[in-house]
Amino acid sequence: MNAPLNVGLMVPINNTTFEGELLAWLPAGSTCTTLRIPRGKDLLTAATLPAYKAQALALAARFAGADIEVVAYGCTAAGFIDGPAGDAELARQLATATGKPVVTTARSMVRALQEAGAKNIALVTPYLEAVNVQLKAFLADGGIRVRRFDSFYAATVDELGRIAAPAVAELARKTMSDDCDALFIACAQLPTRGILDELRREFGRPVLSSNWATTQHAIRAAALQTV
Repeated sequence: MNAPLNVGLMVPINNTTFEGELLAWLPAGSTCTTLRIPRGKDLLTAATLPAYKAQALALAARFAGADIEVVAYGCTAAGFIDGPAGDAELARQLATATGKPVVTTARSMVRALQEAGAKNIALVTPYLEAVNVQLKAFLADGGIRVRRFDSFYAATVDELGRIAAPAVAELARKTMSDDCDALFIACAQLPTRGILDELRREFGRPVLSSNWATTQHAIRAAALQTV
């Protein structure tokens, strides 16, 4: 799909990365209307997720009459903490609230890796261990094994926001191995647009990120609506 696209993006209130990367990867002339979901300074957990989801659903109603073609729920952790069934149910609820097709970052992550034929991957995240365990389980449900792994282990959104693209690329290089089909960089806050192509050339294999995967599946979902 090369026609301009109007996307409704939902991200945590602290996210400073996704909107810019989304617009850079969308067809020229596309627009993005962003709703920022309130949250505290700590990273999401199973305990804080219900309140976060309630905020997201309340905000989503603003998209109901908006001139947008697809909604992108751009929070990786919120998707996989709740598991595949919970993520799918939230997508259904958001679609009902907005009247638009909805893609989630967690599901886009799995689909992008499956489409790349990746069964054994290297994974880079910024999350603490409890959340990393839930992410690996979400991937395993999609038939994807995490063979190599590392994390920045950021404890707060402030720590997360200070992680720059060169640090992400460095950790990716340390984590990737010849026994991995692909590398995935998880989290919509981590900047990846400026490093994906370089890492793909270096590794000779797919290198994907939360923001890239969500953008591609948003384009596809909007195109299906026009058929």
